[in-house]
Amino acid sequence: MSDPSGILLVDKPGGMTSHDVVARARRALDTRKVGHAGTLDPMATGLLVLGVGASTRLLTFIVGLDKTYEATIQLGISTSTDDAEGDVTAWAPANGVTDAEIRAGVDALTGTIDQVPSAVSAIKVDGRRAYDRVRAGEQVELAARTVTVSRFEVQHTRRGATDADGAPIEVIDLDVVVDCSSGTYIRALARDLGASLGVGGHLTALRRTRIGPFLVADGAEVDDMTAARLLAPAAVATAVLGAVPVTGEEARDLRHGKRLLGAADRLLSGTAAIDPDGRLVGILERRGNDLKSAMNMAEGS
Repeated sequence: MSDPSGILLVDKPGGMTSHDVVARARRALDTRKVGHAGTLDPMATGLLVLGVGASTRLLTFIVGLDKTYEATIQLGISTSTDDAEGDVTAWAPANGVTDAEIRAGVDALTGTIDQVPSAVSAIKVDGRRAYDRVRAGEQVELAARTVTVSRFEVQHTRRGATDADGAPIEVIDLDVVVDCSSGTYIRALARDLGASLGVGGHLTALRRTRIGPFLVADGAEVDDMTAARLLAPAAVATAVLGAVPVTGEEARDLRHGKRLLGAADRLLSGTAAIDPDGRLVGILERRGNDLKSAMNMAEGS
């Protein structure tokens, strides 16, 4: 029996790390070769894209895709982690902030922006994760990076809440939807929106609903990660990169490292070479007027 290979969409529940999900997938599918195309914080829920077996090689083409998140931002309270898992560092009454001011703040964070990631991110600083340095008591300052927020939409606004003892607190909760480029931190959007409004802010809920063409609605629950849920490599590569049909002879040549002479114009339809049996041969790249496989899939994958 061949090892499983494919892409697995998973709806991660809250309280689990992405590594927890990968470990459970390894046990469920009886293989060590499982990777993911981007983590989610333990607090967050939603779509994880896992690569299984030979299909882990496709993850590099998925990790950079744009994403959609549903989130709740609470204005009026700042935390050490920019989310609900951190310690409260500042509080300011937010009820005086108007809807128009919120819209202006959201608009300023929409489009191509320079964003400083949260200090408790997985970004490496001199070889160590930023969050490990913060937990060790170090002061971490990360450089701004350019990201694109193509949609930042407030869907619901709720004013006023109560604390754990039932006392009223002057906060504003915003339910938002964000479409963004890979590398955008929704916690940082919450932090920066609150800062621009002068009351602080942090993230209280986060759910990833889309990565590129993949939707959380199609994801498996963590207790249902079976081989039957694996998406075929050819279908995934076609959805992400577009298909280039090749003949059986061309497929053999590509698998043996040969070029398809004078075939560069065929990249107009995509870069995933698909053989007559519907199998993924590899990912093509242009070499002058020719095509060559930059990444080959094993024939039995």
